[in-house]
Amino acid sequence: MRTAYRTCPICDAVCGLRLTLEGNGKVRSVKGDSDDPLSHGYICPKGASLGVLDEDPDRLRVPMIREGDRWREAGWEEAFETVERGLMGVVEAHGRDAVATYFGNPTFHTMGGIFYRGPLAQALGTRNVYSASTIDQIPKHVACGLLFGNALAISVPDVDRTDHLFILGANPAESHGSLFAAPDLPGRLRALRRRGGKIVVADPRRTRTAELADEHLFVRPGTDACLLFGIVHTLLAENLTAVKVEVEGLQELTRLAAAFTPRAVAPVCGVPAEAIMRLARELAAAPTAAVYTRVGTCTADFGTVTQWLVDVINILTGNLDRPGGVMFTKPATVELPMGRPFAMGRWHSRVRGLPEVLGELPVATLVDELETPGEGQVRAMVTVAGNLVLSAPNGPRLGRALQDLEFMVCVDPYLNETTRLAHVVLPPPRTLQMPHYDLLLLTVTVRNYTRFSPPVLPLEAGQPSEAEIMAKLALIAAGKGAQADPADLDELMLGELLTAGTQMPGSPVMGRDPGELRAELEGDSGPELLLDAMLRLGPYGLSLADLRANPHGIDLGPLEPRLEEMLGTDSGRVRLAPPELTSEITRLRERLDAPPADMVLIGRRQLRSNNSWLHNVPTLVGGSNRCTLHVNPADVAELGLGNHARVRSATGEVVAPVEATEAIMPGVVSLPHGWGHAGSVQRVAAAHAGVNANTLTDDSVVDPLSGNAVFNGVPVTVAPAAEPGSGDG
Repeated sequence: MRTAYRTCPICDAVCGLRLTLEGNGKVRSVKGDSDDPLSHGYICPKGASLGVLDEDPDRLRVPMIREGDRWREAGWEEAFETVERGLMGVVEAHGRDAVATYFGNPTFHTMGGIFYRGPLAQALGTRNVYSASTIDQIPKHVACGLLFGNALAISVPDVDRTDHLFILGANPAESHGSLFAAPDLPGRLRALRRRGGKIVVADPRRTRTAELADEHLFVRPGTDACLLFGIVHTLLAENLTAVKVEVEGLQELTRLAAAFTPRAVAPVCGVPAEAIMRLARELAAAPTAAVYTRVGTCTADFGTVTQWLVDVINILTGNLDRPGGVMFTKPATVELPMGRPFAMGRWHSRVRGLPEVLGELPVATLVDELETPGEGQVRAMVTVAGNLVLSAPNGPRLGRALQDLEFMVCVDPYLNETTRLAHVVLPPPRTLQMPHYDLLLLTVTVRNYTRFSPPVLPLEAGQPSEAEIMAKLALIAAGKGAQADPADLDELMLGELLTAGTQMPGSPVMGRDPGELRAELEGDSGPELLLDAMLRLGPYGLSLADLRANPHGIDLGPLEPRLEEMLGTDSGRVRLAPPELTSEITRLRERLDAPPADMVLIGRRQLRSNNSWLHNVPTLVGGSNRCTLHVNPADVAELGLGNHARVRSATGEVVAPVEATEAIMPGVVSLPHGWGHAGSVQRVAAAHAGVNANTLTDDSVVDPLSGNAVFNGVPVTVAPAAEPGSGDG
């Protein structure tokens, strides 16, 4: 037996794990690491399943090549040569914009994904770059860009010191935080209440988070911006503001908020006017307070306006960039400056003219680029760790379009609903065979903290690392061929990083020779060398050797004010009323007079599920982790529903088991996302197939400013249905 320590790579909480392994490498147990200074031994069912997930017998071990309808195993050399012929054949025949790439959510959780996705997209030289960002978070980036001039200026609730926490459209007790890494959120929320603080949750469902709160308010899906504007109106009208940072546009904000009185928005959002005014007064009166929102509002209509208003309220109440309010994490790695001030729409999608944000186009329009003939039509795809057929809006339509591609290569450990449509699948190593550092998530931790996990198990003979697979694809895309050495790309990236570091004002290596710095770096792979460089360029003077010497992680202290470092606006002030929002606010005013849909669909988080890729783990499937339709009992009775219901939308229909529950507000039904595994070669997932909720979501409906897909507040009709396969009805 031996013990290894590792950061859990499954969700956003970055919990520390303690693994016990047998001599043959089999995981005997996974427990929380009690010596981790951030997670303190906390572990959830997902983390406890890491060994089972890693040893999944359905996981691919070698490359797969499809010939017609048949799959066969292949060697790595043949696989990369096949990729070169297929990919470059499309480029030569149709140009580089005929290739699209998609990066799924797990690419943010691996070093191979986060370090090499940018170089791969750059090497492809296409404008057709897509990722999970426009499925769940890009409105947050756009709002931060417009407010602060920096799309990465994402603040997190200082939950361990706050006196009042208002949560809207987020369920951190089950998601464990999203763009907010705080292990054991349930414990932290209970501690907040024990010290006399208050928690209020507004959500269309009485979630696990709402159960831990002092108060839960039902709010109609897609109306979050109306509710928040009602709070802003009250703060301004009653002179309850205490702005403590340099701002511009306060007078314009007051004008914009004038129409959104609590009594005007209450009929729309479903929250009584008296409750809205009380919320505003309590946020203003609390010694410290924080407002937090996430996926539920990012994936709804007016997503960008909602993210903007959350930060506006934190600013108006004096709680931006102060202990107990919302604050900016100071990561251990260097923060390379992005283009500031923030700009978007540098190019637009070919068919629908949707704007680019952070170098990406909205995934909701990928299907248009696949189906619409003409110059620039997408004819080849490179996907990394994504299952678009289940995760994208109107997934079945996208799945049909993917079948017509001339070539598709996927980096993925499974043959899933999307990768089974590819021509080549390149499986990355097992999780425990890879080094791990959460480059993105450690920029949004509730405390300043860092931790590195070396590989627990070695690679097999001849097995490339995930980084080498990604680097090889980038080199192929750059025209270097299938035989190119991945180390060449590593050295290029290191040279660019170190050169930039020596030229950054205030850098600890300002003016030094990049070659000398390169000679000082340590690491067993390209990702480790890049991490060592980023740590050495960072604000704490750390190195990879320091992190190796502290396998449980390093606590770098509580969050401290740093707004001045994060601001990128021309004026050096926060823009309270960006003119880019004007048209959306006009549309929102019109919403005040629009009748709501009779029934709408929302998604939901599940504690033992994470998108589609944990449904093949036997220990996580079943119990509450089932694909059922949540319906309020009053709606069950009114609609005459039995055990199953047929749900129809503008794009499709599904039949799902009915689960009557008072936890969901009348007029709203809920399906979890990531299901729909009928016919899958993943045996556990196929046995618990569920239905694809994105059969019902509409790819033609997006948040106009960010292009984010709208998954919540989808108009539907619900009717009784026989159980599928029963032969009735």
